[in-house]
Amino acid sequence: MSDVQRFDILVVGGGMTGAAAALGLCQQGWRVGLVEAATLEETLRPLEPAATVDDFEPRVSALSLASQALLHALGVWSDVTAERHCPYADMTVWDADGTGRIHFEAPAMGVSSLGTIVENRILVRALMAAVSDTSLDLFAGVSVSGWTEEAAGSHRIQLEDGRRLEADLVVAADGPQSRVRQWAGLPTREWDYDQQGIVCTVETVQPHQATAWQRFSPTGPLAFLPLANEAGSRHFCSIVWSQDTAEARRLMALDDTAFTAELEAAIERQLGAVKAVSRRFAFPLRQRHAKDYVKPGLALIGDAAHTIHPLAGQGVNLGYGDVRVLLEEMARLRDSGLPAGEPSTLARYQRRRKGENLAMMAAMEGFKQLFARDELPLRWIRNAGMRWLDGQGGIKNRLAAQAMGIDAV
Repeated sequence: MSDVQRFDILVVGGGMTGAAAALGLCQQGWRVGLVEAATLEETLRPLEPAATVDDFEPRVSALSLASQALLHALGVWSDVTAERHCPYADMTVWDADGTGRIHFEAPAMGVSSLGTIVENRILVRALMAAVSDTSLDLFAGVSVSGWTEEAAGSHRIQLEDGRRLEADLVVAADGPQSRVRQWAGLPTREWDYDQQGIVCTVETVQPHQATAWQRFSPTGPLAFLPLANEAGSRHFCSIVWSQDTAEARRLMALDDTAFTAELEAAIERQLGAVKAVSRRFAFPLRQRHAKDYVKPGLALIGDAAHTIHPLAGQGVNLGYGDVRVLLEEMARLRDSGLPAGEPSTLARYQRRRKGENLAMMAAMEGFKQLFARDELPLRWIRNAGMRWLDGQGGIKNRLAAQAMGIDAV
């Protein structure tokens, strides 16, 4: 029908993973459409300089070296690093109920940094700016209102403004509550942690030393992630504080002075006093995993396929792992001349990603359960194990390299 726009691939969701996938697929020569609810003007709005804690976005990502390599291959990493960002060369993790402590150092692994902290809006802005410079068809400022599977194996997307789009392959990157996933009937396994994550930005008296700090307690982990502003200050950190729901609600109800005092105690004043704290946000923590990432003509990526506890900051990196593998498989398909929805290509994408994602999710769940237990024998084993691992440079570096997506030295 003449009123239906036809594409090889439609990507639904122009966030950090969706925009990256759409950009990469377009660069391969596919005819791509990208649907994003936010307007382009909103996404590309210039950043104001960050002079206070309230000038930073509370949502940040700890980008692994593998994720940085993907963004570099897409041609956007230089645009990301032209904005404020903070590489970190060290990571310190310790147990609140004992003496166990592990310290990771970039030089020991033969790299300049373990990762880079970037505000999410900076990532999206760089990706969408690149998208707007391609031949990709961008449908911005509009949401998807319906999805149907056509008899010929293609899929049709209905937009809220009445436009209809059709493609051989739909890539769902529309977040943890993915409407496309639900319309397609792809079930998930999920459970509620009965925890909330508190996020905000703080300014500390002592500099963060380009170090990511994480302290584990029975009620949840607290992370101080280093930030840098345009002036080069090393006194700002983004915090992610995961706490049991009742405790999170108590903390959110405190005024800034009382909350700051609790925060200083929880991080054991590793960076001295907390001078300022931004507006706080809390969100429920839930683990979710789609039983299948694909069906004929449809692929899930990022949070549409899986969400994970934020304790290790691996969520966005798992999503970029999905993008990398999908792009590799679609490049191979492009060379074959077959249509974009070819089933064996999607099956390979699922095989390559599902096992790795499940393994990371299982490891994070095990980690969370280990630190949630308060029995004295388990605390002793936990702390002794952390001290032992900290002294085993080779093993420690291999574990860190796996999380970073690189080869260990």
